[in-house]
Amino acid sequence: MFRIIFQFGLGIALLLLSTPIYGQDTLDNRYLEDQFYIGVGYNVLLDKPDELAQRNLSYNLQVGFIKDVPFNRKRNFGIGLGLGYAINSYYSSLVASQIDNTVNYEIMEQADYNRSKLGTHTIELPFELRWRTSNAEDYKFWRIYAGAKLGYVFSGRSKLVTESGNDSFSNNDIQQFQYGLILNFGYNTWNIHAYYGLNPLLKEEALLNGNPIDMRVLRIGLIFYIL
Repeated sequence: MFRIIFQFGLGIALLLLSTPIYGQDTLDNRYLEDQFYIGVGYNVLLDKPDELAQRNLSYNLQVGFIKDVPFNRKRNFGIGLGLGYAINSYYSSLVASQIDNTVNYEIMEQADYNRSKLGTHTIELPFELRWRTSNAEDYKFWRIYAGAKLGYVFSGRSKLVTESGNDSFSNNDIQQFQYGLILNFGYNTWNIHAYYGLNPLLKEEALLNGNPIDMRVLRIGLIFYIL
């Protein structure tokens, strides 16, 4: 599945490089929109074990660049393919510990620790189908961008903070490739960002009481676009 998605993204990238921008004859026909983005959001864990509770603020920070390729003369419909970087933190009552290169998971009461965190650093490849009410003179317009996002987690760690100190280690149970559906919509500066993960956050070998931890991620936040 990961190979198919990667090949699809590579094919789209090659298409963008070989596709001429529509209408190069006048300045008005050459404008592009929303090429840089920055966003903040809240991560919700779905399909989590019944006894697992989210704690603190499970946040998302993202930034990146998207190549805007309009398909029509008005330049308000097209596609976008980008490259970005994201930081995600997931705070919950799920506590991870590492013994002899094996990661063990358990649910702990809040009184036994201060914070339990799973954190990731990810390179992302978003693909969007884009529609907007823009033109060359008006910078305030409605937009609806829908598509998919493939992420490569190059760093993932588990961290436990207690009164006696911190315990942190690189967690190899985190899915290295993560992919999901995205939807961005709004007007002018304020835009809603939503991401729904299609595969679990952790690998199949991550077990809690002998059962796989099949948590998925729903992300809701704000995204801001810059020309």
